[in-house]
Amino acid sequence: MTIGHTPPRLYQICSRCIMDVSDPDIEFDAAGVCNHCRHFDQDLRPHWHPDEVGRRLLDRIVAKIKRDGQRKSYDCAIGLSGGVDSSYLAFVARRTLGLRLLAVHVDGGWNSELATRNIEHVVRKLDIDLHTYVVDWEEMRDLQRAFLRAGLANQDVPQDHAFFAALYGNAQAYGLRYVLSGGNIATESVMPEEWAYNAMDLRHLEAVHRQFGEHRLRTFPRVSFFRYYVWNRYVRRMRVIRPLNYLPYVKNEAIATLERELGFQYYGGKHFESRFTKWQQLYFRPRKFGYDERRAYLSSLILSGQMTRRQALATLNGDTESERQAEADTEYVLKKLAISEDEFRQIMAQPPKTFRDYPSNFALFNFKTALREWLRSKGVALHPNS
Repeated sequence: MTIGHTPPRLYQICSRCIMDVSDPDIEFDAAGVCNHCRHFDQDLRPHWHPDEVGRRLLDRIVAKIKRDGQRKSYDCAIGLSGGVDSSYLAFVARRTLGLRLLAVHVDGGWNSELATRNIEHVVRKLDIDLHTYVVDWEEMRDLQRAFLRAGLANQDVPQDHAFFAALYGNAQAYGLRYVLSGGNIATESVMPEEWAYNAMDLRHLEAVHRQFGEHRLRTFPRVSFFRYYVWNRYVRRMRVIRPLNYLPYVKNEAIATLERELGFQYYGGKHFESRFTKWQQLYFRPRKFGYDERRAYLSSLILSGQMTRRQALATLNGDTESERQAEADTEYVLKKLAISEDEFRQIMAQPPKTFRDYPSNFALFNFKTALREWLRSKGVALHPNS
């Protein structure tokens, strides 16, 4: 089944990275360089210090985290998915920085066997306490079916929202002010808004569920814009720290370290620790929306100097699923979600939708970004790494 749409513009690909017009908002300058590359150069690179400067900044942050955690069971919380970023962050935070970690794993029902095994190895070999939050499967399934029926590109919103809401909830339950995130500039600097709209938009999540869901969400972990961005930050004084932005973070070297030190096993792609995420990246999005999300991740590696453009193109063209495997994965997802083949054909045949077709807090997020840029222009120190 190959159902999708073609972007209504002449084909063009960035002359520096590999982003192309499958991103509907992409813009190119006279040299053929895209806006993602310019954003990296102008907004990210000047504040990104994976060097001695960054390490000194990180050491000061870690010292404060340890002071604040002296009378607590843990210094900070960390989300652990079984993927490369979170596993390597746990390794660095424990072995290099000496932090006492509360690891939180949110089980949304889609863990691959490798991800589960990786989590077990990480917590055992690093001597980390693990709290696993299991999302009610009937509610997760109902919400994921709603997002599929809504025809939206970012099908990971239910998983991602639950992950962060539960992570913050656990940190607060232990009185922890600091949450470590594996988010990083080195491998994640490029991502079009149309491809991956903000999973923390509770208004959007609930609006989609009201229109397409079938059951009430009674226990599904949720967090509002106000609580996430205002209450947690300015009343609870919680901070999200991204240590990988202060250190040299090379993906292949990180994988090699994890394999050598923790018995980690790589699962083959960005966020493929979730079987559902793998399916939507390799099957759902290319066929319904006409884009390959791997372009963004490979472009991030180009911009951080971890891959050449030629290597990225070769990876994109050579690292594909067989049609047989894609169909098998689709069968697995549909069976798990209890969606019939007829309904799925209808979902794929309907015109693709955007988050703009449903209620959201998009304007609030834009205001927050504009305010941050205004404060920075006035000389207020706002480091993107924290």
